[in-house]
Amino acid sequence: MCASPTPSTTSKQQAIEQLGELFLTGFSGLELSPQSAAFLKDKSIGGVILFAHNYDTPAQVAELINQVQELRAKLPFWIAVDHEGGRVQRFKKGFTRIPEAGAIGRSDSPQLAYEISEMMAAELKTVGINLNFSPVVDIATNPKNPVIANRAYGQTEENVSKISSAVVRGHLTAGVQPCVKHFPGHGDTSTDSHFALPRVDTDLKTLEAREFRPFSKAFRSHCSFVMTAHILMPKLDPKFPATLSPTILRELLRKGLRYNRVIVSDDMEMKAITDHYGAEDAPRLALEAGCDLLIYRSEAAARFAYEALLKALETDKLKPEIVLESADRLRKLKKSVLLPYAPAVVAEVSQKTGTAENLKIVEQINGA
Repeated sequence: MCASPTPSTTSKQQAIEQLGELFLTGFSGLELSPQSAAFLKDKSIGGVILFAHNYDTPAQVAELINQVQELRAKLPFWIAVDHEGGRVQRFKKGFTRIPEAGAIGRSDSPQLAYEISEMMAAELKTVGINLNFSPVVDIATNPKNPVIANRAYGQTEENVSKISSAVVRGHLTAGVQPCVKHFPGHGDTSTDSHFALPRVDTDLKTLEAREFRPFSKAFRSHCSFVMTAHILMPKLDPKFPATLSPTILRELLRKGLRYNRVIVSDDMEMKAITDHYGAEDAPRLALEAGCDLLIYRSEAAARFAYEALLKALETDKLKPEIVLESADRLRKLKKSVLLPYAPAVVAEVSQKTGTAENLKIVEQINGA
């Protein structure tokens, strides 16, 4: 008679089966290749992130997203994009061009910010996007910041908080999940984390009075996603950047700000992470720190990280409870916000994106 599996054996197997839920992967091309489709389906990957290289027209990207969702099992995939406006807008031709955040912030109108947000989210929803990595709630306190600058709504906590919380509400009204970024605040950096590891020496008291407030207000507006920053803050954690820091994510964000929803990493392929913490160890460190969802812009890197985490589970280097807790949080949110699922109606897409009516909303920024 075979012995029953021990609880630890059972939880490890469950974690291995659910590991894919913790991944958001990019892939190449305007269509989904058989290899990419197999990875998404066979590993039960949680979702995809789309970039400009996946986009040609609104109808094409709607067909692509429908193709991805046809692979879904019980729950839909997260279909994510960076659609902030200004210089960070992956879908351009055929979509309404959204002004940069700085211009929206200068309007000093939460109502106008809400209207623009609802409109841009409605366009995304039309093609099948359900998660947008926007708004940026960083405060532009450093004029030499190479990565945030006019991606921020302003230079003060008050301005950023009132505009970004309106953007959160606009997205939710249109049925797209917003994600505020980059916790605990990327506005005071002078280094681009795409290429190096920024260091910020702000103390906790200042952060609580300034950087944390837009995040807190977004959470009170029912934002269910927050993205981490790949920045080292020695006065909070001298060893790890925020994405890999249990002190910043589990202590300050979870306990201090009482945030109990999804924490998503910034792109794990950025040099701030890969050059300092290694492609094999970084995903494990991020999950242990408190990240629920890991972003990899390329499928190759996502596959590598998946195998690294699989090995970490099998060798007991990663506790299965960490994977199971995040997978449960992600599935519960999917059930809450992604069901019932309906595919994009491709024939109607061009009539609902880049319209004259939507452009009129944007043009109010110039007159504000």
